[in-house]
Amino acid sequence: MTAAGTVAPRRERASVSVRRDGAVAFVTLANAGRLNAMTRAMWRALRTAVAGLDEAGLRCVVIRGEGGAFCAGGDISEYPSFRFEEPSLREFHENEVWAALQTLLDCPVPLVAQIEGACMGAGIEIASCCDIRIAGASAKFGAPIAKLGFPMAPREAALVHGAIGDVLARDMLLAAGVHGAQRLYDAGFLLQVLPDNEVATAVQAHADRIAALAPQAARLHKRTFSMLKAGAPSTESLLATAYDYADSAEHREGIDAFLAKRTPNF
Repeated sequence: MTAAGTVAPRRERASVSVRRDGAVAFVTLANAGRLNAMTRAMWRALRTAVAGLDEAGLRCVVIRGEGGAFCAGGDISEYPSFRFEEPSLREFHENEVWAALQTLLDCPVPLVAQIEGACMGAGIEIASCCDIRIAGASAKFGAPIAKLGFPMAPREAALVHGAIGDVLARDMLLAAGVHGAQRLYDAGFLLQVLPDNEVATAVQAHADRIAALAPQAARLHKRTFSMLKAGAPSTESLLATAYDYADSAEHREGIDAFLAKRTPNF
């Protein structure tokens, strides 16, 4: 209560938090009451959080939302303060949004998206940066910003287009189409669609599975995938260092364990 006896407005909580559990880190988007819509501060916090994740022993990162939603897009309540001037709009998209997305794309360990509920706009951009995406059956996907009178920024649109495919990208951006999880699974965007109450458990199991495998191999695969996503014409640029792992402990352990018929200890 305030001094005048009226109820003070509730302060909304918007944050990006990181929790480490062994070899797996959990990055959680939270914006209470707004389905985890991204504020400008959250974009900056996401960049900082992910940039700090290249820690010793880390083998997998899970990106998720709080309270049964992944991310409903951008926090539109902030938009009038910066969207109507070209310099501030450019600053937002290039130095806040894209900087965070690029940090996700550059993350050297596998990223798994735990998608529940709304995955719209900013949410589908964040999910598009992940290596593996697992969603609940009731999850909804789209980017209906045409209703708000503006386009998706070029690099963000290219990212989403590459991840979900031409047909869905055009419908989402040109017709404000919103689609269910099964449609995104059929398009190859999702690895699995599960009952909503099974998503968290399945993501944990998948992250644990990744964490049990050779981390050096995962990082090298991610390097190759990043090059392919960037549109490199061939793998020639990787050949000079592609086989430097030959005498590594992980390489030897994997082969030795297979021959000895035991579980490798990476």
